[in-house]
Amino acid sequence: MAVCTAAGLACAALVTVPASAATDSLTAQYRTSAGGATADQSEPWLEITNTGTTSVPLAGVTLRYYFKSDGPNVTYRYACSWAVKGCANITGTFGTLANPTATADRYLEIGFTAGAGSLAPGQNTGDMQLRFYRSDWQTLTQSDDYSFNGSQTTYANAPKVTLQRGGAVLWGTAPAGNDPTTPPTTPPTTPPVDPNAPALFDDFNYATSADAAVQQHGWTVKSGQGGPGVPGATWSPQDITFQSSGGNSIMNLRLTTDGTASGTKETELQTTARKFKNGTYAARVKFNDTPTGGPDGDHVNQTFFTFTPLNAPMDPDYSEQDFEYLPNGGWGEQSNIMYETSWETYNPDPWNAVNAHGQQRQSYDGWHDLLLTVDNTSITYYIDGQVVATHGEPYLPETPQWIDFNHWLIDLNGQTSSTPRSYNQQVDYVYFIKDQVLSPAQVTSKIAGYRSAGTTFTDTVPGS
Repeated sequence: MAVCTAAGLACAALVTVPASAATDSLTAQYRTSAGGATADQSEPWLEITNTGTTSVPLAGVTLRYYFKSDGPNVTYRYACSWAVKGCANITGTFGTLANPTATADRYLEIGFTAGAGSLAPGQNTGDMQLRFYRSDWQTLTQSDDYSFNGSQTTYANAPKVTLQRGGAVLWGTAPAGNDPTTPPTTPPTTPPVDPNAPALFDDFNYATSADAAVQQHGWTVKSGQGGPGVPGATWSPQDITFQSSGGNSIMNLRLTTDGTASGTKETELQTTARKFKNGTYAARVKFNDTPTGGPDGDHVNQTFFTFTPLNAPMDPDYSEQDFEYLPNGGWGEQSNIMYETSWETYNPDPWNAVNAHGQQRQSYDGWHDLLLTVDNTSITYYIDGQVVATHGEPYLPETPQWIDFNHWLIDLNGQTSSTPRSYNQQVDYVYFIKDQVLSPAQVTSKIAGYRSAGTTFTDTVPGS
């Protein structure tokens, strides 16, 4: 058997591979960079190797690393430090074993988005530098963890890490009595949308940002000064404008700068009510890599996000889910990058961030469909119908949130010219449906329905 040969182990030590999966042969390798009996965080670094003869899409593959929790009420957080396949394409969630043993009552399950691609025969994923730690920041004990091997500091086969694909265990042995559950052979169908579910839809059909309907429809236009961004910059309501394009009304958020704080004008539109939590959020947004005139290179941030305010450092009720596009880099990045960031909390001074993020280092110049779903188990981000990031606990929102678009300048380091220049971020529509997880196709259908009916605004979402 290929799996046994690659592992250098007796076949009896491994879970039997079903005949239906015999053409798939994958092995898991493990090392750790934190080998102590106790540690600030556990660092199971993993690789997957395709030892078979057919190419295998990683999106259908999962790994489980088993460990003993430090107590029944202790929770953990997952993070990816670096990965050849990109941390944005790797997901991490925690589960509880049905049959706890002396060395395992939890597991960390690693999955992949479509962006991770496939493994051809003979290929491996390369480094996945993963880690997890206690939510209360206390030292954890890992010497009693089933999958832990403190002496394994270089990659070697990992018989105590299981690897699953399509309901079949292809590699490894789980703790006794805890074989990974086989999912239904028939994949679930897309659930129907509740036609009576509360929803918000806005086509941004307004004359100006001072139009009385903007406020009546539940929007606040930011003015004055204050974060985020460059201290001393001004939030300019006049630079939020509306125009017709292709039969639809388009909102434009303009950012203008001359390389100084006093010469920088930013824009932000936010819902007045905090009443959005679980459900589906969607917007069609046009990002722009270059200014309409003048020199390029400013560290601008073009966004669509939801958030709850931080009322105190490390506020447990704070939350935020961001799409943030940096066309010219910033925060240490040198070129365009898209972030999908889910926030649990943070401390502004000294800086301490508790978040997880996906990222794509590519240009998103032009129109894109952004979709975000939140339920009781996960936050999932889509761009143009493709999953780009998934985050679970502890990043799920605890309280109702605002919906927000803003366009701001991170710092003055990207371009120091004194020539004025402006960048545009445009928004076609925004949509939210409460407590419903919709697919990208379902969102497209809902938007088409509003537009065919001539609906430019509706809001039936109850206040919190």
